[in-house]
Amino acid sequence: MKKLFVSDLDGTLLSPDGIITDYTAETINSLVKSGLNFTFATARSVYSAKPITGKLDINVPCILMNGVSVYDLKTGRYIRNEFIPKEVSQEIIESFERHNVPCFMYKINRDILSAHYTELTPSVMRSFAEERKNKYGKPFIHCERFAADCDIVYFTVTDDHEKLLPLEREISGIEGACHAFYSDTYTDKWYLEVFSAKASKANGIKFLREEYGFDYVTAFGDNFNDLPMFEVSDYRVAVGNAARQVKETADFTAEPNSCDGVAKWLLYNFT
Repeated sequence: MKKLFVSDLDGTLLSPDGIITDYTAETINSLVKSGLNFTFATARSVYSAKPITGKLDINVPCILMNGVSVYDLKTGRYIRNEFIPKEVSQEIIESFERHNVPCFMYKINRDILSAHYTELTPSVMRSFAEERKNKYGKPFIHCERFAADCDIVYFTVTDDHEKLLPLEREISGIEGACHAFYSDTYTDKWYLEVFSAKASKANGIKFLREEYGFDYVTAFGDNFNDLPMFEVSDYRVAVGNAARQVKETADFTAEPNSCDGVAKWLLYNFT
């Protein structure tokens, strides 16, 4: 039986400091040499996901931006992207404008991902852009106003739950769009991420299963955006710090990410 092991990053595989520990890297790389098929599924883009996981020998394409893209780290190429239809992007843009919520809009053109913005408010957006630009070289492009086109794959914003909730309710009614709404692992803010209805961590796993012939999938997660991934996996492992609903959905609860929970579970259960 050909098995695949897929882990979320922030709050799951990464430590509370947002890194891959030496123990996790050494354990997983040793198991990969023994035949482990391992990858990750994250809300992050390639710009931060690739360097953060650089210590790992990832031997299966990864799932980025909550399933928008499937990306081969070894070749540096996108294998699949789910673009948002222009008319759906227009509805999403209008919803953000109606609620006066600035956001980042992501495009992929000729295998290059770029982030676009009209204004960097609140301060958390400025911090996000500065860190990604300075630390990872992620391109951010200012524009006066968003325009819907065929290259758009993703919208994302970070703010207070109460600020984003009315927008989230409106976004949930847009046909052809899907979204993730969950608390940030590192702050008290919330993320609202919007993408094509065809994009999800679940569909990313389905693609990997079918494209590479995996018979059995084990998934690791901690937050609400991992629940779709759990639904299509054969075995589900929550880390000890996971949200209550994630633990209730899981088949097993491992040690928390502060104790290398994913790596330890793999060490004792991979055969």
